[in-house]
Amino acid sequence: MTASTSVIADLCIYLLTWNVGTHSPRDLPLESLLALNGTTNCPDNQLPDIYVIGMQEVSTKQVLNIFQDDPWILKFASALSAHQYVRVQSKQLQGILITMFAQHKHIPHMKDIETEETRTGLGGLWGNKGAVSIRLSLYGTGAVFVCSHLAAHDNKLNERIEDYHQIVDNHKYHVSGYQRIFDHDFVFWLGDLNFRLAGDMSAWDVRTAVEHGRYDELLKLDQLVLMRETGNAFSLLEEQLPTFAPTFKFIEGSNEYDIKRRPAWCDRILHRVQATSYPAITLSAQQLSYQSNMEYTLSDHKPVSATFSYKIEANNLTYTDEELHEMTHGAASTVSNVSVLGFITIIVFFNAVFQF
Repeated sequence: MTASTSVIADLCIYLLTWNVGTHSPRDLPLESLLALNGTTNCPDNQLPDIYVIGMQEVSTKQVLNIFQDDPWILKFASALSAHQYVRVQSKQLQGILITMFAQHKHIPHMKDIETEETRTGLGGLWGNKGAVSIRLSLYGTGAVFVCSHLAAHDNKLNERIEDYHQIVDNHKYHVSGYQRIFDHDFVFWLGDLNFRLAGDMSAWDVRTAVEHGRYDELLKLDQLVLMRETGNAFSLLEEQLPTFAPTFKFIEGSNEYDIKRRPAWCDRILHRVQATSYPAITLSAQQLSYQSNMEYTLSDHKPVSATFSYKIEANNLTYTDEELHEMTHGAASTVSNVSVLGFITIIVFFNAVFQF
């Protein structure tokens, strides 16, 4: 008998992180930012199945208004709803924000949706630094998306390491078997991680190296690369090394570095897959792209995006994603098992009754 493989899910997921420096989206065009202009890097250049967008330093003016979403969420929703996406979930901690959108057809395959937050600013008392996350059962597998903003400045490496460990230790979910970030089958971690360059190269010398495309030389000094190698932080995650210029710090409104700070790859996207967690099931997350977008000059950071092929395959067996969900999450897993369409129904009801 020859071996056969059946595909339970084959998704293209688009991840985006951007520190917007408290700026509002105003009339900012999003087609290029969201790869709606035919540049998705998904197979056959199709639009992604799922968008996960992480932001840092969004304005906190709307935070106290629980009935109104952040303007960035509304802006993304407007752009993506035109392409038949619906918002799955969002979470905001002061200026740190994560939101997920998906094509309608995937909503029935998303269960056990939870969000979490961890404050790391001022010793855990303040949420200007920290992380927010969305976890869910996605076609039966446990997936978590974490957006973080870690401690700033060249000399705060130890604080960044501590922030990372606080997030890992304090992020807790209620789904059996997936109560911690690294319990999940798929982990995607994005954000302004704020890692800088080790050593004492001047801002001028770093800029010159960037202008001459000497990225490999600079990445040998990259704190995130070094911390992963030593096991101090992020060692459980993988990163495809950047082939784009450092994304911080720019003069707002331009593509010129502000050499008050040394250019650095602050904005990063990492991932982890437990490929063979289950008998006869193979999980994979092939990275299809990793890039910055230089045309956006709103803040002193450039947005960074990555595209992944999220694949679930069964070997010599035929599983539905419902059967896989039963295997991975178990019958007792009922927390937040509400579809987006259910939320829409509730909102319509309240609108009718209370005339919001």
